[in-house]
Amino acid sequence: MTRVHDMGGRYGDGPVDPAPGEPLFHAPWQRRAMALTLAFGALGRFSIDSSRFTRESLAPRDYSRFSYYEKWIAAVANLALACGLVTREELAGAPVAEAPLDPKALRPAAVEPALRRGSPSLRDGAAPRFAPGDAIRTRLPARNTLVEGGHTRLPAYAAGHTGRILRRHGAHVLPDSNAHRLGEAPEPLYAVAFDAADLWGAAERAGDEVILDLWESYLSPAEATT
Repeated sequence: MTRVHDMGGRYGDGPVDPAPGEPLFHAPWQRRAMALTLAFGALGRFSIDSSRFTRESLAPRDYSRFSYYEKWIAAVANLALACGLVTREELAGAPVAEAPLDPKALRPAAVEPALRRGSPSLRDGAAPRFAPGDAIRTRLPARNTLVEGGHTRLPAYAAGHTGRILRRHGAHVLPDSNAHRLGEAPEPLYAVAFDAADLWGAAERAGDEVILDLWESYLSPAEATT
């Protein structure tokens, strides 16, 4: 079963229509939501994959009604609680005991370099099994094979479909493992092209493609049926 965040291709949600010149933040609290997430992440208690899994694991009712940065706030609260960085009482408004600043705390001068650096995931890993031009089939269903109900970057709309390898990206941290503290388990990562008509039943224009970055364990040779 997929989680509520896996919405690609679902009927009834309307088109994605970003307004030109849309501001990054609509209110000061949204800046704080991003700042808190960066500050907690800098402490090294959880990975970007863990934070994504926590956001997508919000209760479906909350996920559907929360705005973008409300999801961030809810997730960082859950992560901070799980990591022992705060207590339920503190989250509810109890006074917070003063403590020494963590040595890994993100100082103001380090924020911009940290944002520019992002979360590099390139690692040494096994040689790739596939080459550009190879036909592949994605795993069906789209699920984490390491942790039941766990995080995966294979969207449900692409599961069980045939595509072709466009590019090899090298070996990268496997989110399915890293999100659950099972190690980075780097695997070859590929850019994979799918015919839009195959995914959606019809394409806006003939020849349209959808290109996804997918890990090797999500893929098998197209001729394979299992």
